[in-house]
Amino acid sequence: MCPNCRAFITTSDKVCPYCEVRLEAPARARMDAGKILGGLIPQVRFTTVMILLINTALYVADSLSSQQILTRAGASVPWAFEQQQLWRLVTAGFLHGGILHILMNSWVLFDLGAEVEQIYGTSRMIVFYFFSTVTGFFLSSNLLHSASLGSSAGIFGLIGAMLAFGVTDKSALGATVKTLYSRWLVYALVLSFIPGVDYFAHIGGLAGGFIAGYLASTPRARLMWKEPLIRGLAAASIALTAGAFTMMFLYMSRG
Repeated sequence: MCPNCRAFITTSDKVCPYCEVRLEAPARARMDAGKILGGLIPQVRFTTVMILLINTALYVADSLSSQQILTRAGASVPWAFEQQQLWRLVTAGFLHGGILHILMNSWVLFDLGAEVEQIYGTSRMIVFYFFSTVTGFFLSSNLLHSASLGSSAGIFGLIGAMLAFGVTDKSALGATVKTLYSRWLVYALVLSFIPGVDYFAHIGGLAGGFIAGYLASTPRARLMWKEPLIRGLAAASIALTAGAFTMMFLYMSRG
């Protein structure tokens, strides 16, 4: 399969006939041997590791602040306030409330993110993570009457995207993915009832991820018209995330 568009190709192809990407090695060899930053980051986990590094940096910075100013400026809050500070729908997904909170989320995201990247590709994963974070905290801000934060909305969105793959893909792989992530979902929903956990963000993220995964689907040769659109949405997601943090920091600078 082409490592970029995942269309079926022959072993003799040097350039993918569908997306025209130059093929330097088979996909499996690229994932096993391809390394980034001198071998510190496996290629298949690059986007996931970048998210984890951003989360960790923000957590450390917030912990060093005596007043936790990042949490105060970036956490999701009830909609009456959040509708005037929409950046919180995004920034809340990169902030965490304690060491156990970030460790648990990072542990799950490290494995889950790599699997989503492998099945869907980087662009789709970025779109899923961004969209489900927004839908998760939108639902939370409307139904939860307290502040909320954490990457679990995006994590549930990735679970939703994998379930969408399992539902739409009729192969043996699709059936296996559906069975596996149905179990993941049951365990995760049970944990959502622990006091202090934002159940609404989880449900909103799950719904957003499933919808996005169902609409985007995995790359297919007959649906190659989707690929420029998906890449554009991924770029927009990154730009909107950067814009959200810019607005948050400007808000902090004004005291």
